[in-house]
Amino acid sequence: MTTLTPSARAPAHGAFPPRAVPSSWPATSGGHDDVLELLSSVPYTRRTGSKNRRAVSVRLLLAWLAEQPGQTWQDRWLASGADAAGAKWRQVPARWLREHDQPGPGRHDALVAALPVAISADIVRPSLAWLIDGGAARGGLLLRALAASRDPDGFARLRAHCHADGGVSVVDGKQMLYRCALILAAKGGPLAQITVGDLVELFAAEDTVRASPPGARGKLYRILHELEILGPEAPTTLRVLGTAGQCTPEELIDRYRLSCRPIRDLLVDYLRERQPALDYTSVDSLAYYLGMRFWADIEAHHPQITSLDLPREVAEDWKRRLRTITKSTLSASGEKVKHTVERINYRECLTPVRAFYLDLAQWAVEDPARWGPWVVPCPVGAEEVNRKKAKRHRKARMDARTRDRLPVLPALLRSLDERRKSTQALLHAGRRAQPGQAFTDAGTTLTRSVLGERSTSDRVLADDPDTGKRRDLSREEDHAFWSWAIVEVLRATGVRVEELLELSHHSLVQYRLPTTGELIPLLQIAPSKTDTERLLVVSPDLADVLSTIICRVRDQSGAVPLVVAYDGRERIWSAPTPLLFQRRIGAENRPIPTGGVGHLLSEALAHTGLRDPVDGQPLHFTPHDFRRIFITDAILNGLPPHIAQVIAGHRDINVTLGYKAIYPEEAIQAHRAFLARRRALRPSEEYRLPTDEEWEEFLGHFERRKVSTGPYLSGCDETPRSPGSTPRVGRDRRQSREQQQDSHPLR
Repeated sequence: MTTLTPSARAPAHGAFPPRAVPSSWPATSGGHDDVLELLSSVPYTRRTGSKNRRAVSVRLLLAWLAEQPGQTWQDRWLASGADAAGAKWRQVPARWLREHDQPGPGRHDALVAALPVAISADIVRPSLAWLIDGGAARGGLLLRALAASRDPDGFARLRAHCHADGGVSVVDGKQMLYRCALILAAKGGPLAQITVGDLVELFAAEDTVRASPPGARGKLYRILHELEILGPEAPTTLRVLGTAGQCTPEELIDRYRLSCRPIRDLLVDYLRERQPALDYTSVDSLAYYLGMRFWADIEAHHPQITSLDLPREVAEDWKRRLRTITKSTLSASGEKVKHTVERINYRECLTPVRAFYLDLAQWAVEDPARWGPWVVPCPVGAEEVNRKKAKRHRKARMDARTRDRLPVLPALLRSLDERRKSTQALLHAGRRAQPGQAFTDAGTTLTRSVLGERSTSDRVLADDPDTGKRRDLSREEDHAFWSWAIVEVLRATGVRVEELLELSHHSLVQYRLPTTGELIPLLQIAPSKTDTERLLVVSPDLADVLSTIICRVRDQSGAVPLVVAYDGRERIWSAPTPLLFQRRIGAENRPIPTGGVGHLLSEALAHTGLRDPVDGQPLHFTPHDFRRIFITDAILNGLPPHIAQVIAGHRDINVTLGYKAIYPEEAIQAHRAFLARRRALRPSEEYRLPTDEEWEEFLGHFERRKVSTGPYLSGCDETPRSPGSTPRVGRDRRQSREQQQDSHPLR
């Protein structure tokens, strides 16, 4: 994985700058007669009859530019003010014609018609903003001129590749050719010299000039990348250029706009010291806790504080605010109601703040000049970061979630499979229907939507006559399939969600048993949280699911397409990999992101109708719930915990046991089984039923006991007694005898 740039604002311009337009080049430095002869010859003038008309047009253009200051035709073009005028540039030569007593639309049109020819001959290079803002209003003429004169072979190759690509429509292909022509007009050179920076600059100019820029940018980038035009260092997809790289410590802290500059600089230095030993996610979290949750909150409520030595009342107020969070809920009338609840994980902020103060004290011993002035008492005590009780509460909450969700897992799997099959059948029925034709499947009647003539989408849309809404059957089938696939793999493997999304075609391996020679299919899990690689045995059911996924994502050649995935936590892109969990979006395959997994699960659960037994709300699953369910179910069914630890990829077996939910009936049954095993090891005569005489003798011991009735629980005769205590003493004795009789283990 490689990061494009550490900047979070303009990553593309830093790593892939656009080509600069030089001040002079051979074509723009030519003389008047040379340019006139060039533009009046082939390929700029192909027909003999048009040669004279072309010569008139070119003479007018050159005469207008010749009166502008500058050493080259490019200098004169910029000095004329036409480039800066944008879409109104035609007024500039029109004014010049009136000043030279040559008014009339004919001569003006002739001058304007000569400019695309001069651009195609590389005499002048207008700016991209001018070309987009209507300067090249006759885009077809400019495109034909460039395709015929500048790079005919390159344009023919690009046109053929667009035609052969099934994901590029006719409209998209024309737009791609035109955009490439704009880049050549502004930058010069053939198609092979287009760079990533040129494309980025073109898209930025479109966003600036046009209110609604044309789409298909990803398609254009993909086509040029497939033709190897953008160079070997170009990213695989345009989306790489739209993401920010890893932020520096300064950028991480400056997100929170701290007012106190010394504290801001101290936090930056602290992050820089900790950075070598931490990954980016940890550094980002540390900046959030120290910058946002700690000091930004202090400044918001106590702006006069400029020292880490916080007064006791300030520190207590901060910790009190940290313990609560404001949430919004919907009332019975549908209105939003805000209420304050306790923040479950507030200690996760106290710990880094305490570590921050203690680190400063420790570093001051080694470098007192740098860190010594910042050593002050820590506002967070050691007892406040003790998380034993919080861990027990979290364990109880997680166990309750697992106990609530494990029984409904079969119903969830059944619902997902039924939805996958029903949406697939409905999609096939919709594809067979013609636009405007009604079709029915499984009792559902829809009408195939009639799209516009210029629509090139291959998605199947249908109108529901009952609701009047339009349904995207392709999207419904796609979501139903991937929600089913995600749940099936998660519940069969217990992998983490990031491990799930990193599964590739290369993850499927085989192992041959040395004793029998049998081939065992294995699933290779890439190192993730614990940086430990592991292998899981693929069950027959899991093999069927993986086979279905592979058959779905394969391309026409039978191979799984290579895609690049973005790690939103580490802010880095992976190398092209044949990932299994990838979807077709537009004209390219994209990996399913982590947020997409949660969205698919929520959408799938909404169709099941399952309810939370505690609050009656729709049941919610997270990807990690399936991991806890997997470990709990495996251990309950006899898998040794240390084997479950290896399968789950835990370093500590206590972590694995923490994932396993504890059931009350499980403890009861285990205790009864323990007693049965102990009883089986003892002589049988020790467990015979007592005789009546033995039982009466046993009860007699309690009858003969003297119960103390004094206020000091003493049998001393001198102890004063209350006159009203006699009835109570009798009642206590009767209750004691009843409890003794009921406590006999064999009665």
